[in-house]
Amino acid sequence: MNSMQTASSNLDKGEIKVLSLSEAEIKECIDLRKLLDALADGFRALSDGRVVNPARPQLDIPDAGYALAMPAWMKGKYLTVKLVNVFEGNIGKGIPSHLATIHLFDPETGAPVCIMDGTYITAVRTSGSAVLSVRELARRDAKIATLVGAGVQAGQHLRLLPLVRDFQEIRLFSKDFADAKALASRHAGVVAVEDLEAAVRSSDVVCLATHSYTPVISAGWIQPGTHVSSVGVAPPGGELPIDLIARGDLFVETRDSFLPTPVGCCELAGIDPQAGTDLGAMLLGQRPGRTSDQQITIYKAMGVAMEDMMAADLAYCEAKRLGVGQTISL
Repeated sequence: MNSMQTASSNLDKGEIKVLSLSEAEIKECIDLRKLLDALADGFRALSDGRVVNPARPQLDIPDAGYALAMPAWMKGKYLTVKLVNVFEGNIGKGIPSHLATIHLFDPETGAPVCIMDGTYITAVRTSGSAVLSVRELARRDAKIATLVGAGVQAGQHLRLLPLVRDFQEIRLFSKDFADAKALASRHAGVVAVEDLEAAVRSSDVVCLATHSYTPVISAGWIQPGTHVSSVGVAPPGGELPIDLIARGDLFVETRDSFLPTPVGCCELAGIDPQAGTDLGAMLLGQRPGRTSDQQITIYKAMGVAMEDMMAADLAYCEAKRLGVGQTISL
């Protein structure tokens, strides 16, 4: 062992001050309009090759759930790693099925700078990417939206959708009508519906946000000019009807969406990656978006660590500005 190795091995880390942010503090620090713009910037950077966004490994826990590690980094941001655990049985225990923490590290030293709740960020960045697709791809005169699902994702969609279009009506459908009514009652301009087919057939925007293992709508219900988004992940099936893709233009986060799960989308298995357009490439003007009022546009999300990085950076910077959070020692 040389002297340099000996010296480095004798170094003590010492006390490192780390900011800790709770779920409530994260909610306080994320402005939803700024989040949509930050996600758009992130998608541009992703398509530009400026984001290091490796494939996520999955750790399976038999008969319980699975864990994912999702790292990302780009110049000007902190090294970001999200650890997310998906345990569907949690719903019956009264806690979310998705539980996450996000860790930020100094890109020059690797030292930790922040640990924050990632459960809210996971929810809001997922719905944020879908609603960003609505902002960029739905017809400008879109007036009616139908949202399928009444869970966490649906709740976030309802907060975000009014920010991107002046909808006359947002319709909410759930397999349990009581759930749809309860969620709709908490949002102005939202109405619970029981006839999904009729709602979809007369909608300009259709957002799918379920945990269904089978398609929740029929491709034939979608009228020319409609924008459809889908954020549900439920291998080996999924909520999006595959035959709809042949009727419209498909947009994805990255071409990784066509890889096998847990990296890619189960609905896109076997489909030529050239059939999809990266959302970032469209935002950069490298690929076309909506080109006519009769075009059907489809956005299928899987979730990428870039989205967590952009949302976490937004929260951390605002927390420092406001003096929010607790400092802990490691």
